[in-house]
Amino acid sequence: MILYSFMFRQLISLSSILVFIILQQTLFAQDNAIPRIREFQVPLGTHPHDVAPARNGSVWYTAQQSGELGLLNPLTNKTYHIALGEGSAPHGVIVGPDGAPWITDGGLNAIVRVDPNTKNVTLFPLPEDTGNANLNTATFDHNGVLWFTGQSGIYGRLDPRSGAIEVLKAPGGQGPYGISTTPDGEVYFASLAGSYIARINLETGNATVLEPPTKDQGARRVWPDSSGSVWFTEWNAGKLGMYNRVTNEWKEWKLPGQNPQPYAIFVDDKDIVWLSDFGSNVILRFDPSLEKFQSFPLPSPDAKVRQLLGRAGEVLGAESGTDKIMIIQTNN
Repeated sequence: MILYSFMFRQLISLSSILVFIILQQTLFAQDNAIPRIREFQVPLGTHPHDVAPARNGSVWYTAQQSGELGLLNPLTNKTYHIALGEGSAPHGVIVGPDGAPWITDGGLNAIVRVDPNTKNVTLFPLPEDTGNANLNTATFDHNGVLWFTGQSGIYGRLDPRSGAIEVLKAPGGQGPYGISTTPDGEVYFASLAGSYIARINLETGNATVLEPPTKDQGARRVWPDSSGSVWFTEWNAGKLGMYNRVTNEWKEWKLPGQNPQPYAIFVDDKDIVWLSDFGSNVILRFDPSLEKFQSFPLPSPDAKVRQLLGRAGEVLGAESGTDKIMIIQTNN
């Protein structure tokens, strides 16, 4: 009986160890799982620049070279294009609270709304005295106001209810590029030429400059995580940056590779950071809890993924260099 009891305890102990090992291996495998990257060809010469999730798994994209808004159905691999007007050169696209795609169009010098049902196009031109804003990207705050950037040295806001547009001069002049809204409603933008990120006062419109530790780093695009920390790409410095709004602390991580050029950035629903790297033609996944990069080569050479966005289980990207849309399955 004593021997049996001893053997039983040993068996229980070994079983516990085995369960622990299996659990650890499972967690390790999940952390190092290789995501599935799919590419979808869109019409040649359209030069897709930005993407946004549409209904039923479809993807909106700006066809910058052809002056159109595109819609890709990944299930059928078919595309549908909507002409935005003569002279159009759309840059960014996001989906607003109304479910419609909103576009920053550098060629038209206007914000453009496309009705997702009728496909009707509505223009909101910038004031005539603005000049060529070189419109870049946009975001909605929690009051339904659209904020936008222009690389010529402006940022501004559009109230869709009244159509009123206000254009503001950016600190330091040229450079405003990526812009995004935190979960609690604050709006931040990055200045590529100015090498800073800025927080916008939504009441006054004033921008407060926040300078990352690395000088002349070339902050390009920004995206918040669930806690509101602001992540951004440092194009010139080849780094990933993060600003903690609570502690006012900064962190930076050098990307792997010989000549990293981080461009696009997106933080998914699990707070994993995704980046595109022009230097290595890869997509990078960064786990903040491990402070570790994982690199995934893109199927097509010289893809030039200029923007990332996503939805639960997917990261979307526009390959401007190959006329393709990229979809990453993140829940493999």
